[in-house]
Amino acid sequence: MVSKALSKYVQSLHQKKYRQRHGAFLVEGGKSVLELLSSDLETEHVLVTAEFASQNRAQLPERLALVIATEYELTQLGTLATNNTALAVARLPQEKALSPTLPQSGLLLALDEVRDPGNLGTLLRLADWYGLPGVVLSPGCADPYSPKTVSATMGAFARVQLWERDLTAWLPTLAPGTGIFGADLEGDNVHRLTLRPSGVLVMGSESHGLTPAVEGCLTRRLHIPRGTSGGAESLNVAISAAILLDNFFRNQ
Repeated sequence: MVSKALSKYVQSLHQKKYRQRHGAFLVEGGKSVLELLSSDLETEHVLVTAEFASQNRAQLPERLALVIATEYELTQLGTLATNNTALAVARLPQEKALSPTLPQSGLLLALDEVRDPGNLGTLLRLADWYGLPGVVLSPGCADPYSPKTVSATMGAFARVQLWERDLTAWLPTLAPGTGIFGADLEGDNVHRLTLRPSGVLVMGSESHGLTPAVEGCLTRRLHIPRGTSGGAESLNVAISAAILLDNFFRNQ
């Protein structure tokens, strides 16, 4: 049985203002909850069905008191259409220092007003797949700790370092010679380039691409060529990022 106080607290975290007020966020689904529990993030509450608890006893830490809930309760408390496994409340992580020299040793992904939480979650999953040092988010991006974003990361939320920065102020502070890359229909054919994973890859919003001020910070523009009979007007931002990231890491 889930108490009324805990129910109210969990449901409040559906909204960004309460996530910020309480410094906490929701993690839904068995896989994501297990990813959380195996990470360095602090966990406040874990709600599980009896069946999930029985099947995953070894992965559930003894230091946390589990709340046994029904599938109906988990579904009512969360945002998923159905949840028959687990739900947790985690503390928002403290942002670590972002060195201006970091892009010289690795490739950072920077997102310019990517507002769709599903796309943002997929982009964080890509950053996790390629082992990027982290992702820089402009203030106009979707909340990386909204339930939909967290679910879309498929566990990457627990591993990918995030920084929020005004890109127009941050990009000019990078060390001289740092490559700042962005997608552009008039850019260089990415298939003909030999890229290495360092610098910053900036991806723009789903509808408008890069904002003009951020676009002005680019040092190189990259173009993903269409197939000879291709007719699509554009690619989803996450798909574009996946293609570009693969070209940065292709020769590693």
